[in-house]
Amino acid sequence: MFFRREKPTVHTFDSRLSDARSAGFEIQNTGEGARAVRNGVGAALSDGGEGLVGIGKTGVVVGQEIGQLTDLGYQKIFLTPSGKRLPAQADHLVLIHAFTEDLREALGMTSYYNQGLGTTNDLHLYDRVKDRDRGAANRPWQR
Repeated sequence: MFFRREKPTVHTFDSRLSDARSAGFEIQNTGEGARAVRNGVGAALSDGGEGLVGIGKTGVVVGQEIGQLTDLGYQKIFLTPSGKRLPAQADHLVLIHAFTEDLREALGMTSYYNQGLGTTNDLHLYDRVKDRDRGAANRPWQR
């Protein structure tokens, strides 16, 4: 009788977004999901189904776009989908790291050790490797 179990709380996408709002994030609804913004840093959020939230690209907000951290080999920049470039500074990287950790906690997601070590980037545009990101390269004898 006194070992009564509590019913688990079933979260929805909207309830997770309201949790993020109460944690200090500004949530903007977009057509395909939502965007969380705080201190000039933003992330695209999508509904993962069953109350799960997917965090898409994260970066500095430039105008109405999110600039993703891109490694040029000699410098890191924020690159927007329209092609705007903003040099990445140490303050930006600290803000992104704190933003990502706080957002994952607010959305009830697991924070992993290797993600907590620092800011990572998904895009690499090295200038020394010609046409690296354009598919299979020509062989030297095919020129």
